[in-house]
Amino acid sequence: MKRFSALILLLCGLLPAAAGCAATTGEIILHDSDGADYHPTLDPADFVGRIDHPFFTLTPGRVWVYEGTTGEGEAERVEVEVTRDTKVILGITTTVVRDRVWVDGELVEDTRDWFAQDREGNVWYLGEAVQEIQGGVVVGTAGSWEAGVDGALPGIIMKGNPRPGEGYRQEFYPGEAEDIGQVLRLDALVSIGLGQYVHCLQIKEWTPLEPAVVEHKYYCQAVGNLALAKKVAGGSGQIELVEMRSVP
Repeated sequence: MKRFSALILLLCGLLPAAAGCAATTGEIILHDSDGADYHPTLDPADFVGRIDHPFFTLTPGRVWVYEGTTGEGEAERVEVEVTRDTKVILGITTTVVRDRVWVDGELVEDTRDWFAQDREGNVWYLGEAVQEIQGGVVVGTAGSWEAGVDGALPGIIMKGNPRPGEGYRQEFYPGEAEDIGQVLRLDALVSIGLGQYVHCLQIKEWTPLEPAVVEHKYYCQAVGNLALAKKVAGGSGQIELVEMRSVP
């Protein structure tokens, strides 16, 4: 995977307007393609003990199930469960979310993600422990990272007050995890098998590690999480919510 070699993306939500950001729904212009100027500092005292963002509500016991197809046309199933486990990272107590992926009925990934919400309502992403699985055996951990370890830095998975045109780093571990998000709109209409949802948040996501691939994700308050994700460039495939439930 190649990095961007030109000035392509800028994190308008984290850098001053003087850096050249434009609050539009078009492309973000980057003056910092390698993250050299990205230095978020987090104070544990600024964090709260819950994650109740209306578009990203992580209540322990909540489960979301998604189904769809990969770019190769294979059947994909994803189960996201908010566990009751916590993990302290950079002095911050995070919520542990388990994310499992099946392709054509075979479990291929089992991941633990770590999130925490600050007093401004921003939901921070502080890392993930990835297990790649083949034939029931763990064969790799590519993509794993933890904020504060080996140069990895936290990112924001959901802005407290998302505004169209705003861009931000969702994670930053050079060469491994460099996802970037941009808010496109707050009034998207989402129609899936479970029903129709209005006033949804539409976010564009991409990474300098795979610059040709762009994905749009739709978050709806009635769901409290992702409702639909689909590739819009660099391939095909989409996945949508098919079930919501709570476990004891």
